Amino acid sequence: MMINMDDTQINTLEQIRKILTTSPGLAFKGLGRDAVYGWITAVLKRFDYFRLDKKGKGIVKAYLERMSGLSRAQVTRLVLRKLQAGVIKTLYGGGQRYATKYTNRDKELLAETDNAHGRLSGPATKRIFQRQYAVYGDKRFERLSAISSAHIYNLRSSRAYRQRAQTVAKTRSVCVSIGIRRKPEPQGRPGYIRVDTVHQGDKNGVKGVYHINMVDAVTQWEIVASVETISEAHLEAVLEIALGLFPFVILNFHSDNGGEFINGVIAKMLNRLLIEQTKSRSNRTNDNALVEGKNGSVIRKHMGHWHIEQKHAPTINRFYQEHFNPYLNFHRPCGFATVTVDEKGRRTKKYKTYQTPYERLKTIVEAEKELTYLRVGVSLKTLDAIAAKQTDNEAGALMQAARDRIFRKFLNAQ
Repeated sequence: MMINMDDTQINTLEQIRKILTTSPGLAFKGLGRDAVYGWITAVLKRFDYFRLDKKGKGIVKAYLERMSGLSRAQVTRLVLRKLQAGVIKTLYGGGQRYATKYTNRDKELLAETDNAHGRLSGPATKRIFQRQYAVYGDKRFERLSAISSAHIYNLRSSRAYRQRAQTVAKTRSVCVSIGIRRKPEPQGRPGYIRVDTVHQGDKNGVKGVYHINMVDAVTQWEIVASVETISEAHLEAVLEIALGLFPFVILNFHSDNGGEFINGVIAKMLNRLLIEQTKSRSNRTNDNALVEGKNGSVIRKHMGHWHIEQKHAPTINRFYQEHFNPYLNFHRPCGFATVTVDEKGRRTKKYKTYQTPYERLKTIVEAEKELTYLRVGVSLKTLDAIAAKQTDNEAGALMQAARDRIFRKFLNAQ
């Protein structure tokens, strides 16, 4: 029940206690902020609030909270303001109102972009806006191309955005003398690959498919493949095909100490391909941090944790080759760290540069005029043509649609 804000007949704590216990739905009819502040000031004065004991203050606060509709934290702040300043009033004026820079259409474009890419970080999303406008000529992204990364998070809390937005089993280490135990040092050259596996869940004791995740340490070019099991029989052939999908010459293959990679079959294959094999050092958890981070931010994000039967590995591989890998490398910006070292030798990483892996590769090849980095038969011209086939958002949306189709197929097959 709502009543007018006149309670001058209430003068004792006992009267307040009865109101709180017998009229749970009672509240004042709101008269605006100034009227509420004036009423709270009058109540504090009438009950000589600051001379009451702790129990009495609690009763008055509960009354103020109930009748005004304010939270306990708000009431506490107003009481403190009365104690410190002697008066309760708004601490700021109406303020100058600024025109809204970003329209509902901009917020809908942000939702469209997040739906296509799976809601990337602010800087990565900003880079997509810049590419949509500057590279692909989409004038709808003109305002968003100049947005700050921080403000992207503000727009994501808007109603217009929310209405449109959709929002590993470890292997045992083996003690065999295969692979050099050291951290690779690429010195700015592409071709140093970090490798790991991701397991797609168990169901009733039955293993799901495995994903092989391979990431270049310099360009973050990423190739993902799928195998039924991580036995040598399944892994060798798929791994060799996946290594051949990188557009540059592979020089180094680095993994942790799991037996799926540290074995004679894989070592023999890498030796035949003239690829050096290294493995993580003991107690150095950062040796393979790049690919382990991508396990979560890329594979788990898009493929989830649910059980996918091993028989679906070939279907997943087609999806990876036709949609997922091209999207990751030509249309999904990654953060590239700038490392500074202070006088005490402490290293600090700052992520200010966001590029797609192809943008990064192209920058390196053009800057160093080193076309020998690329595989025979691969040129920047052919890679440019692939990058220009679709905008970032088109590639992201097509990838999501293709993934949803194979997911429905898997569910129908259960």
